[in-house]
Amino acid sequence: MKSSLRTIATVLAVALVPVLAHAETKSPNFLIVMADDCTYNDLPMYGGENAKTPNLERLAKEGMTFDRAFLAEAICQPCRAELYSGLYPMRNGCNWNHSASRGDIESMPQHLARVGYRVGLAGKVHVSPESAFPFERVDGCDKNCVRNPTQEMQLDSIGEFMSREDGQPFCLVVALVEPHVPWVMGDATAYPPRKLKLPPNIGDTPETRSAFGRYLAEITYMDDQFGQIMNELEEVGESGDTIVLFTSEQGSQFPGNKWTNYNTGVHTALIAKWPGMIAPGTRTDALVQYADVLPTLMDLAGAEYQPETFDGASFAHVLRHEKDAHREYAYGTHNNVPEGPSYPIRSITDGRYHYIRNLQNENLYIEKHLMGVKGNGELNNKYWQTWVFQCFEQPELLRLIQRYQLRPKEELYDLANDPYEMTNLINDEGLAGVREELGRELERWMESQGDPGAEQDTNESLRAAKRGEHRFGVGTEG
Repeated sequence: MKSSLRTIATVLAVALVPVLAHAETKSPNFLIVMADDCTYNDLPMYGGENAKTPNLERLAKEGMTFDRAFLAEAICQPCRAELYSGLYPMRNGCNWNHSASRGDIESMPQHLARVGYRVGLAGKVHVSPESAFPFERVDGCDKNCVRNPTQEMQLDSIGEFMSREDGQPFCLVVALVEPHVPWVMGDATAYPPRKLKLPPNIGDTPETRSAFGRYLAEITYMDDQFGQIMNELEEVGESGDTIVLFTSEQGSQFPGNKWTNYNTGVHTALIAKWPGMIAPGTRTDALVQYADVLPTLMDLAGAEYQPETFDGASFAHVLRHEKDAHREYAYGTHNNVPEGPSYPIRSITDGRYHYIRNLQNENLYIEKHLMGVKGNGELNNKYWQTWVFQCFEQPELLRLIQRYQLRPKEELYDLANDPYEMTNLINDEGLAGVREELGRELERWMESQGDPGAEQDTNESLRAAKRGEHRFGVGTEG
């Protein structure tokens, strides 16, 4: 009997050798799901006290949550160009919204295609030119982030892309359009305005509470879409071979989030699931940035590339639990044109402290979508007018208005104790060394990127970029 069992075990072991060898050599699939304008710490796994996101919470329980993930520019097009190219805004060329990257760069589709991947994008595109970002376009998700209402997601094309029997691993980006304004999707009645706990950087008026409730409803709507995508991955039989990344993109369209270099603008949610490799329910303090994602995928795909190809570097060692740290600094930039008058900002964080330099702080900061009204105002934040109207009776509203529009030349914040950055520590002598270190490194980074600072945030530079004639950057004649 024992001999028979040994024979059976030997036969099974021999039969499994090709399967195990295939499992060890087969490149993993990549599924990247992006929200749109979702402040990271409005999500429960980052301390959010309002939003209901059962599907994302399940992902966090099954994977790894990054507590220090950043993007370079808290605007839709620049941050996507950084994510897809592995290059910072100056180097890829996209420094403003509704502009263009350099035509000679390569991105996710070209890099991963060289190692046998097919690379698709479903939903919002918002990068250009197409020659630099030649994704296979996948139907099923609304491409228009301001449509009212958002088109219902259809999973047929997404499922077909993920299950296509062509022998190739896939990389699929699903770029959702919630919770981008207008906040019209989901069930806002699930978030009664008077029961909400507003973050300290958002003023408390009835109109603000109503808007915040509608925004939270869109987060829950987005979470349901994410759950549907994960179910589709399971149904097509690819969940065990797929590394899933979820990211919240930049902050929401509330003052001090999107269009700023504040923590609630450039800090992004990032959650990774890798069956059999990432220990469930783990968190990491490793400092990572959007520019690191593509080199990480290349590393996980077993691709060879020169480190100088990207501004970022692979954090695969963090996903494999081989190291607890990654980069030393994450960098930030903001160019306000064409969202408002010039207001260039540059910033840097070591994960604990966040240093911000407002290059033309003598100007009044204005963001037209947030502060202005166009047409029926459907895409604008009407609550801002209530802040202005009530700021005499509510001094805290005046302080928030001043914080948003009147900024000092330099700001320094302790993110561990003040994630909403309400207390500027720039004059704290005990942190003078931190201020000097971060300031020097920020200047070094700007120089390495060919960043001229204020001169980049001009109509002239934006128009030149749209023509494909970028004025500044490494290798560019300014």
